[in-house]
Amino acid sequence: MTSNTTLQNFKLKNIPTEDLEDVLAEVESSFGVQFESGELLHIGNLGELCKVIAAKIDGIDSEDCSSQQAFYKLRNAISTSLQIDIKEMAPNTALEALLPKKNRRGLTKKLEDTLGFELRILRPPNWVYLVLVGSIIASFAVLFVQPMFGLIGLAFSSIGLYIANKTGRELKVQTLRQVAEKMTREHYREIRRNPHTINRKEIECILLDWFSSELVFAF
Repeated sequence: MTSNTTLQNFKLKNIPTEDLEDVLAEVESSFGVQFESGELLHIGNLGELCKVIAAKIDGIDSEDCSSQQAFYKLRNAISTSLQIDIKEMAPNTALEALLPKKNRRGLTKKLEDTLGFELRILRPPNWVYLVLVGSIIASFAVLFVQPMFGLIGLAFSSIGLYIANKTGRELKVQTLRQVAEKMTREHYREIRRNPHTINRKEIECILLDWFSSELVFAF
């Protein structure tokens, strides 16, 4: 496991620009902040980036735990949408027990409708993902030799990847605690009881966890 100190010191220049921009766009949505063009050019590592983002977030300071609020919100939503007794749910409860694979996508949609946002907790099987990504890479290589075949390969592979992501039923996370932590990162304002408050003591840790989970390949 990568230590927090190592993550904080990780150089932004070692992260592909497009991948970093994708995560930053989600950060903007979750925390209600906006970055100006060139604003982050002077930042050297992830630790500095987290501090800059935290400083930009407006809100009344409150020391209540956001992940705990996310768990309660998730538990209540599951109880309402899936008709499961709250007493049967704890942070370490296995998600597969609540979302059986046979009807997992339908149940997840019900849960998301109750929460009011997407959880993005489902994915295609690893082998499907690897085959399709491999096909995309191979198609790029073919482009230089047979452009037409390369373009066809890219089109079919991209469509296949899109369909796989829309129909996949494998779980990205395994427990309710992990779902709550994901909600805390991606929907911070929405999981807070009072969306106008923030807990500044936890923000940097949440951000660092987010970057490490989304850019895990870099570490």
